[in-house]
Amino acid sequence: MYQSKIKNEPELPPMDEGWWASILADEEILEPDVQDSETRISLSTGALMVDWEKVASVFDHDEIVELFVQGFNRGGLLVQGDSIQGFVPLSHLIESSNECDEEEKRAVLANYVGKTIKLKVIECEPSQERVVLSERAALAGEGSRKALFQTLKTGSIVNGIITNITDFGVFVDLGGVEGLIHVSELSWGRVQHPGEILSLSQPIKVLVLQVSEESARIALSLKRLFRNPWESLAEMYVIGDIVSATVTAITRFGVFARLDEGVEGLIHISSIQQRAAQKDLESMFVTGQVVTVKILHIDIERRRLGLGLMDE
Repeated sequence: MYQSKIKNEPELPPMDEGWWASILADEEILEPDVQDSETRISLSTGALMVDWEKVASVFDHDEIVELFVQGFNRGGLLVQGDSIQGFVPLSHLIESSNECDEEEKRAVLANYVGKTIKLKVIECEPSQERVVLSERAALAGEGSRKALFQTLKTGSIVNGIITNITDFGVFVDLGGVEGLIHVSELSWGRVQHPGEILSLSQPIKVLVLQVSEESARIALSLKRLFRNPWESLAEMYVIGDIVSATVTAITRFGVFARLDEGVEGLIHISSIQQRAAQKDLESMFVTGQVVTVKILHIDIERRRLGLGLMDE
């Protein structure tokens, strides 16, 4: 894994307050919770009791365990073995793919049932009776997580492979540990969905924002590898400049369009209706359409760019 520091880069700004909390909140919605009634394996009344000391040791030493797949639900696999039982999310299975439809995902999960697979514990929370495991993490071999966390530093640039794309961000395999690029860290411009700019299995270079070995969470950024275009916008343009822009979103109050530098501005509906009477904006524009606009105002501090639509 290649790793370096950004040259002449100022100290990274602190993460927004509640950044991880928002990620985890989204993750709870989008990923299955091992505590829900459908997924949970009862640890108190089930046939197998969990040895929490053993699970904690397996996690701490980054060991690989072989567990039997006893069942599944729409979110992943239920697995068990010698004093260990838990849940493997769909996104942590080698054979999983976000490009599969629900029927294909079910077929992938069903194919695991009755097999014994190699896994690593990626979350161990006895207070919540929660054990989460990963087949993907086991590919890197034993001890790789600890070695990786010892080398990862805030501000470093690392290479990885995209393993999962969700509404709230992109997961990147850094060589045995997954990091997350939150949707807000993908681009300086608006991102409708991460899948629009990145794809599964794509090699990617990212900046490390935050590392927490205790929770095995790594925050990454793609956009901070590039200069913030807002910092140079005022130097490049003045009020009245005529430029080309690409339509990125159509809303009830206007149309967003992106300049070549990646900065988005708003063509307010009031200026459009003056020229097009009461036409529906969606009948006038499509995303990806190139339009000619005039720079009306630039507010660097608030990151606001006002645009006016020019006659074609």
